[in-house]
Amino acid sequence: MQKEVYYLFALAAGLAVAIQTGVNAQLRLTIQNPTLTALISFITGTFVLFMYVMLTSYQQLPAAATLYKISWWKYLGGIMGAFYITTVVIIAPKIGAANTLGFIVAGQLISAVIFDHFGLIGFVVRQITFLRVLGVIFLVLGVYLIRK
Repeated sequence: MQKEVYYLFALAAGLAVAIQTGVNAQLRLTIQNPTLTALISFITGTFVLFMYVMLTSYQQLPAAATLYKISWWKYLGGIMGAFYITTVVIIAPKIGAANTLGFIVAGQLISAVIFDHFGLIGFVVRQITFLRVLGVIFLVLGVYLIRK
């Protein structure tokens, strides 16, 4: 697959996050509980992923012993996802979708540049350069302008 196709998928994922933010904020208004809203969101997503795996990858499921041997920190993705969804459900109705996602993207890029620079959690080392820092600065300035 050409690299450009991956860029399109990344843009589609960004669109999905914006839609998810609004949908979950509306669900919270109905449920009146941000944590329960996040749980419903995760249960729904888990069900869809479970069905997809059962239909496409059932033969490739790892053995229980393999899952037991995985380092504890490699399970943090689910915890980070729960934190993300719960935080978005709480803050999006208060500061709006653009501000919420702008600050999230700024946090993602700042941490991603640092993770790349040091090769943390398995990322390929990509040195921090002036242009990368300038890109992050422009993004943060963009978030500031969106707030106005």
